[in-house]
Order: sequence, then structure tokens, then C-alpha cells
Amino acid sequence: MSEISASLVKELREMTGLGMMECKKALAESGGNLGKAEELLRIRSGAKASKAAGRIAAEGVIGAWLSPGADTGALVELNCETDFVAKNEDFLAFARELAEAVARSNPADLAALGAFEARRQGLVQKIGENISIRRFVRLQAQAKLAHYVHGTRIGVLVDFEGADDVGKDVAMHIAFARPAYLAQGDVPAEVVARERGILAARASESGKSADIVQKMVEGGLHKFLGEISLLGQAFVKDDKQTVGKMLAARKGTVLGYRCLVLSEGIEKKKAA
Repeated sequence: MSEISASLVKELREMTGLGMMECKKALAESGGNLGKAEELLRIRSGAKASKAAGRIAAEGVIGAWLSPGADTGALVELNCETDFVAKNEDFLAFARELAEAVARSNPADLAALGAFEARRQGLVQKIGENISIRRFVRLQAQAKLAHYVHGTRIGVLVDFEGADDVGKDVAMHIAFARPAYLAQGDVPAEVVARERGILAARASESGKSADIVQKMVEGGLHKFLGEISLLGQAFVKDDKQTVGKMLAARKGTVLGYRCLVLSEGIEKKKAA
């Protein structure tokens, strides 16, 4: 068999993103046939990828994309195993591409992003870490969208009416305060009932009269609902007013929002 040239190794390395020695070995085994060597590496790297899939991918980024007309946007959580990989340019570019695809095509679920599976596998092969597309959200504006990404770990989209700086301020506030609901009226009845029960049990131990206990419960419930709803929260740039009051003063309205926080709900393995 003829000697494998450095240029051929370089070409295969550029095609696959794999190491020089892996590429040289594959070319040697395939008799210098570039196509067969690539196929061989795909087979081997596929096995490598399946091993990586068993490891927890709790790092990563929130990819964001907003249409030029600010009427459609998306956020995607792309996970990896280490913070180092989360800063890799190929990894970051993949997150942005996914967000754009979600915004443009409005997929029903993660399975509908199957066209990106080969790209994901390619990154696993190239980088050597488990990489997973965990979830996404999409928002179609009734008015116009603002978006904000805190570092690469928190992403927010806001559908709003008003000046552009209003939308940006609300998006930044959401990234900081992470409200569970837009308005108090959006809080499910079962959540309200559960909190009311807790407050009532706590207040009954105070020894106060029934009417005072009732006032304590209603006051506590009002505070609770304000803390978990966007419009009732103290505005992050001026805690002397709520977000609702800030919006009224600046003639703005929030129609909806979406927020993703990296690794939220993922249990990371602790060192022994």
C-alpha cells in the first residue's frame, strides 16, 4: 500500500473534524480511499457518541434568534458537559442556528428538529462531549418582540407595545426576577388555594382574632401573588414601583413572554 500523504490526512481531518492520528489510521485501513475512510470514522465515532450520551450534559448555552422585523423569536437550550465546550465557537454557532430554525419553521417538538441530528452527532465526534438539544420556546408577536440574553445562560423574549427601551428593560427584569406568571390573574387556582391554606395555618397559630387572621391571610396572599407575577414584582431598576406601574408610566404593555434558564431542573452529579 502506498504511503498516506499528509495532504490526504489533512483533507479527511477537515471533513470530519477528528484527530490527525485517527484520520491517518482510517486512511491506512481503507487503502487511502477517502470515502471509505470517512465512512469508517463515522462508524467509529458513532460508537463514541453513544458512550458520550450516557454522561450528564448540564452545561451549555441558551441560543437566541430574533427575526429582522422583530415579530418572531426563539430560544433553544443546547447542553454539553463542560463550561469549556460551552464557549466553543462551533457549539455557539449551532445554538444560534437551532434558534433560527425553531423561529422560522415552528417545530411541534424536539423530534421535528431531526434534520439537525447529523450536525449534532458531528459536533459530538469533533468535540468529544455529549451534546444534547434539551428544549426550546418560540414566540410570535402580537405587537413586537424584544430579547435579552444574560451571558449565555438566561434567555428572554418579550412581546410588548411601547418604546424599544421599555421592552429591553422588561426583558432584563425577567432575566433577573424570573416571574412564573405575567399577571396575578394568570396564577392557577390550585396554586392560590395551596398558598392560602399555608398562610391560614400559619396565621391561626398567632392567637389573633378571626378577622385579624383573615386580614393576615389576604395580605400574605397579595404579597405572594405579587412576587410570582411579572406585573406585581418590584421593578429591578427601581424597587419603589412595580413593573406594572413602570409600564403604565411609560405607556407600555406586556402581552406575553418566554424565558429559558440553562440547566434548570437538571440534577448535576456531585463529586464523591
